[in-house]
Amino acid sequence: MSRGPALRRVGLVILGVNLALAALKGAVYWTTGSLAVGSEAVNSLADAAYSLVIVAGLYLTTRPPDFEHPHGHERIEPFVSLFVAVGVFAAGGAILWRAGQSLLSGDITVARGPAAVGVLALSAAAKYGLYRYCLSEGRDRNSPALIATAKDNRNDILTATAALVGVAGAALGAPVLDPLAALLVAVGILYTGVEIVRDNVDYLVGAAPPEDLRVEILRRALAHPDVEGAHDVIAHYVGPEIDVSVHVEVEGDRTLREAHDIESAVVASIEALPEVDDAFVHVDPKELGEWKPDEEVERLWGS
Repeated sequence: MSRGPALRRVGLVILGVNLALAALKGAVYWTTGSLAVGSEAVNSLADAAYSLVIVAGLYLTTRPPDFEHPHGHERIEPFVSLFVAVGVFAAGGAILWRAGQSLLSGDITVARGPAAVGVLALSAAAKYGLYRYCLSEGRDRNSPALIATAKDNRNDILTATAALVGVAGAALGAPVLDPLAALLVAVGILYTGVEIVRDNVDYLVGAAPPEDLRVEILRRALAHPDVEGAHDVIAHYVGPEIDVSVHVEVEGDRTLREAHDIESAVVASIEALPEVDDAFVHVDPKELGEWKPDEEVERLWGS
């Protein structure tokens, strides 16, 4: 399946699961009054809300290139991830406020019966499934929005487990564990928001990709038998994809056709990397004196 339909399918699965969990947790909260379950219901409701944004964002980002966007619409995706982060912060703040109010007022309701425990255990299992699914698809499709969603689901596993401990402890006679568990849920949610923002800022400010990828880009440039060196190697994010610019050094007696073939081969090799969108290769002949040392190239190639 191509990238566009695959990402849209994942978005619809995420939306469906989060809606189901929000409804189920809300029903259990209504019958038990558990603050930990209520906080989890708010979390799932927020997940369902931003799932709608993910579905819309993934539709926009997977549209084909057009006249006004000749390189496609992939650069929309980091903004979708940041919207996810805003929703995460809002949910975490709401839960933190409610738990704090409950602790300060002393108005703590103890959940009774197996319903709260069951729904939280089910939530942890469902979130684990979503985490593995979103992470696999996000990595395979190079989708920061899906990776951000995977991290939120990973965190939801931990927060659901914490809420489960709180509910069980409250039912055993320690009601203060319920709002304390809700506080832990809130902290976990807020941390996820910070993590999502940190990861996606690099896509928006044009940061360099990880060093192992830069080494692989350099290796591919130098792998051509007629390339004797490289300098001014620049790789940076443009949205979730990477643009590369590199000067390759060749002997100056090459014909124009030969130089063109060298350039085309190096471009094709670098663009074969799934993370790379465009590669721009400049051929430097030896006689022009443009061959020069490059400390960054020497560091990467020597590492």
